Amino acid sequence: MRALICGSMAYDTIMVFQDRFKNHILPDQVHILNVSFLVPQMRREFGGCAGNIAYNLSLLGSEPLPMATVGEDFGPYQDWLDKHGIDRRHITQVAGSFTGQAFITTDLDDNQITAFHPGAMSESHRNSLTDVDEVDIGIVAPDGRDGMLLHSREFAEAGVPFIFDPGQGLPMFDKAELLTFIDEATWITVNDYEIELLQSRTELSAGDIAKRVEALIVTRGGKGSNIYTGGHRIDIPPVKTATVNDPTGCGDAYRAGLLHGLMHELDWPITGRIASLMGAIKIEQHGTQNHYFTREAFEQRFVAEFGHGF
Repeated sequence: MRALICGSMAYDTIMVFQDRFKNHILPDQVHILNVSFLVPQMRREFGGCAGNIAYNLSLLGSEPLPMATVGEDFGPYQDWLDKHGIDRRHITQVAGSFTGQAFITTDLDDNQITAFHPGAMSESHRNSLTDVDEVDIGIVAPDGRDGMLLHSREFAEAGVPFIFDPGQGLPMFDKAELLTFIDEATWITVNDYEIELLQSRTELSAGDIAKRVEALIVTRGGKGSNIYTGGHRIDIPPVKTATVNDPTGCGDAYRAGLLHGLMHELDWPITGRIASLMGAIKIEQHGTQNHYFTREAFEQRFVAEFGHGF
C-alpha cells in the first residue's frame, strides 16, 4: 500500500533558549510585548509535515509518497530524500521562491515560539491528486490553505480514505470550511489545544465530531492520547522516554504511526501504541529526521513498553 502525504516541506531552524519564556514575558504587558531571547544553540534541519511524516513512515517500512511544493533552495533536501529512498515525483519546485522556513525557539519547559515563512508552500494547490496513480490512503497535513481545501476534496471525490490533520493551519479556516473537512475526512487527528479550537470554531463537541468520522484521535503530550471511535474512547498510554531532547516533529512521527497501522489494518489499540512509540523515539533525538531504528529494534522496544507484540 502507498500513502499520499499532502503537506509542507520546510527547513527548520531550531534554537534553544536556556531559560523559560514565562520568566521574560509579563502577562499584564503583552499589549506592548517586546522581547529578545539569546539562543546560543542553533541548528538547521529538514522538516515540514509532509517530509517528517514520510521519513517516519519509511522507517516503519511502509511506502510514503509526499506531495508538496518547494523552492529553488530545495537541493540539499532533495538529496536527503534520495538517500532514504523516498519517492519525490510529486514534489513540485516553484521558481523564484524559497522552500518553507520555520524558525523555532524552544525553552527549558519545551514550550515553543515559531515563526514560519510559507514560501512555495502557498502554491500547494498546483499539485493535484489527478496526477497520482495507485494511492490507497492519504493525509491532508498542514500546507497552503488552497492546497488543503483542494486535496481534501479530491481525496473525498476519489473515494480514497484519508486523515485530516489541520495542525497549525487550523486557524486559517472558518466554520463552514472546517465542517466540510470533517465531512470529507475518514479520520481526524489533532492535539489537545487543537481539539479545543476545533470545537470552538465548529460549535461541535468532540463526541459530535467523532460521530461524523471513523475515528477522532487526540494527542495529549506526556499524558498519552485518546482515540474516539464507534462510540467508545480508547486510551493510549505514553511511552517512557530515556530523555526529552526536542519535541519538534513528535506529532508528525505519531501520525506516521497512525498511517502505518491503518495501512496494515491493525486495530486501534495497536495502531495508537505504534504511534505513541514513534513520538517517543522522536522526542529522544534533536531535529525531526535525525532518529533511526531497524524494524527489529522497534518491535523489541514495543514489546518492552507494552508487554506484547503486534
